[in-house]
Amino acid sequence: MSAHDTAGAAARRMRSRMPLALFVPAGLGLLFLVLPLVGLLARAPWTTLPQRLTQPGVLTALRLSLQTATIATLVCVALGVPLAWLLARVEFPGRRLVRALVTVPLVLPPVVGGVALLLVFGRRGLLGSWLDATFGLTLPFTTTGVVLAEAFVAMPFLVIAVEGALRGADPRYEEAAATLGAGRWTTFTHVTLPLVAPGIAAGAVLCWARALGEFGATITFAGNYPGRTQTMPLAVYLALETDLQAAIVLSLILLTASVAILAGLRDRWVSAP
Repeated sequence: MSAHDTAGAAARRMRSRMPLALFVPAGLGLLFLVLPLVGLLARAPWTTLPQRLTQPGVLTALRLSLQTATIATLVCVALGVPLAWLLARVEFPGRRLVRALVTVPLVLPPVVGGVALLLVFGRRGLLGSWLDATFGLTLPFTTTGVVLAEAFVAMPFLVIAVEGALRGADPRYEEAAATLGAGRWTTFTHVTLPLVAPGIAAGAVLCWARALGEFGATITFAGNYPGRTQTMPLAVYLALETDLQAAIVLSLILLTASVAILAGLRDRWVSAP
């Protein structure tokens, strides 16, 4: 047996020797996370599920959610990849502050994000008043407002993933391309992007998932208008007041999407050695 195999076997034995005192809180933590999902599945109206899934309100909210989350993800990719490259590859004063500001939406209450968006893009906001006076463009309480709210809360997921991929990429390939005469843009598009493509894909999927589940910033900045701004999370909130079964069905759709995303990213994000 090689030294590597011996070390691996020793590590597995150490992991298996978990103190008994940790089993109880570990089991309670697992139950705390799993029981709500079990309750959702147990109360689901399985017999009427096909009919409920085809109801106009459900389909409208689902279609709007998929459209806005996809557009928001494209916006995040277009803006977030260059931002991640800037943070990963360029030394400039205040880079740590910029990185902290980029990650603020991760910890900022979404409702506060919605208020901030209103103060900037509202009709009397810093930019919103100019957009309204110059172009007659109003963003709050529109489908475009939903996209903006989703992109605001989701972009940090993409930036963090892509920046990590850029930091982990071997710079020698880019150096070799520069030595062969490739320009900066050619190196970026033909060398850097292919190197970090898996990171961009993973970040985009996480970004899309966050956008799909966004609630607080959306309802604050875009409102809750069926067919225009009412996404799936907002439809769940509204259905809780009138039809619990409909709320459960909508929640099941979001749960299915979340599980599918985690399953697709398990090798990159949640797998164990």
